[in-house]
Amino acid sequence: MIIIKTRGETRVRCIHQDRIEKSRLGALATEENNGMAALFKTMGDPNRLKILWALGEGEMCVCDLAALLNSSESAVSHQLRLLRQMALVSNRRQGPVLYYRLNDDHIHALIHIALEHTRE
Repeated sequence: MIIIKTRGETRVRCIHQDRIEKSRLGALATEENNGMAALFKTMGDPNRLKILWALGEGEMCVCDLAALLNSSESAVSHQLRLLRQMALVSNRRQGPVLYYRLNDDHIHALIHIALEHTRE
């Protein structure tokens, strides 16, 4: 056992130094870690998750998503803007209407893996 002194008098007990070193060597870069945390935070909102789930079935316009969520188009547009900023959804314009879709199959897979885990 090794005692590591950190921040003044605080002491941390360390039993398996080799495991700590292995974990440090394989750790994500801070940028990657922060990006993943932001992704999960974005997906963690119930309304955004409902939007992503619906878009997993196919593209939809803002007004249809608003009807699905029983919400205003403005509120749904705000959520879609956040999802676009995180590269979770993309859109296409057809005349005056914007249609949204999942950006790629990874998003669909993440949602279904989370559901599978939740159901266990």
